[in-house]
Amino acid sequence: MSEHMVTSPEVTFAHAPAEGTGRIWKIFWLLSFITVIELVLGFGLAKHWYGDPETSHTQILFVKGVICILSFAKAFYIVSVFMHLGDEIRNMIMTIVVPLCLFVWFITAFLWDGNSWKTLRNRYNGKPAQIEKIIPAAKEKGAKD
Repeated sequence: MSEHMVTSPEVTFAHAPAEGTGRIWKIFWLLSFITVIELVLGFGLAKHWYGDPETSHTQILFVKGVICILSFAKAFYIVSVFMHLGDEIRNMIMTIVVPLCLFVWFITAFLWDGNSWKTLRNRYNGKPAQIEKIIPAAKEKGAKD
């Protein structure tokens, strides 16, 4: 038998368990805990708070905001630990995070602008000639008072 046919000794040894699994398990339990909190808030929102007339719009928005913050925290841990971005150098992290932040900002700006356009369009939902008649009539009424 030639030398090349012999199995190398490092393949025949049993491998030790991977080190550092404690961090992964800690993050797993943290993500599970955050998910349970999100589910409790979501089910509570759907089952109890939407139908209750005593629940204010501000309280519902607060709960939705908490759910969004918890989702961002989960996304951070998933990207940092399980996708190994936390182990990269700072420049690599910035290369990924800065365009992502700009992308989120663009989407937010476009949604804000679209909502503004929709609101203005619904407010003046007549023909342009009708709008021109309404505005001077309102000015004349204010001048007479």
